[in-house]
Amino acid sequence: MTPTPALIAISHGTASPAGRAAVAALVKAVAAALPQVHVRLGHVDVQQPDVAASLDSLAPDEPAVIVPLLLSAGYHVRVDLREQSAGHADVAISPALGPDDRLVEALAFRLAALDPTPDDAIVLAVAGSSDDRANEDCRVTARMLGERLGRDVTVGFLAAAEPRLAPAVRSARQGGRRVVVANYLLAPGYFHDLAVRLADDSPVARPLLDDDEPAASLVELVIARYRSCAAAAAPRAS
Repeated sequence: MTPTPALIAISHGTASPAGRAAVAALVKAVAAALPQVHVRLGHVDVQQPDVAASLDSLAPDEPAVIVPLLLSAGYHVRVDLREQSAGHADVAISPALGPDDRLVEALAFRLAALDPTPDDAIVLAVAGSSDDRANEDCRVTARMLGERLGRDVTVGFLAAAEPRLAPAVRSARQGGRRVVVANYLLAPGYFHDLAVRLADDSPVARPLLDDDEPAASLVELVIARYRSCAAAAAPRAS
């Protein structure tokens, strides 16, 4: 019988203690929901253990599914994870977390806490990537959020792509409209702090993960990515 694959959740990594705690809480909740699965947390950058160390910690014959805790499929998903796991057999990599309706659900929940009015403009703050396929994933998410809310949602990037958040907020304010910034960032850290600065006094929603309990929809999303990838990899292993 083929062993149950381990779930290796790989985050970007952050120097922020609050961000580290928030991501760790998500992985702890995933592990609690999958008691029969070996769940570990690793990082593609900044923190340890990295991808290689996370895989090295498994038993020699233990298969694994890497679930990127990343909101879009940029360089880390398309290149780094594949290169860093290339020396390990029986490793599959799931798609990134987004776009997905469950992320939109979490975004809408965070945004609702700011009590936006029908007259407010909504701008989605996004980290940004040098890979425009990742940026397009985020634009898709903005459109999905707009459909969920029944209103337009524009995008403001924090790095690597245009329009940047500050000009996006200024443009949305034309005509004297109040701007509310939705937050498409996984956890507290550098980019969240940057979003707050660039929003120029516009209220900014909390990141998807923070110091409260991880949303059930996010836990379900990670588990769904794991199960789908494990099921697809099973025929190859048999």
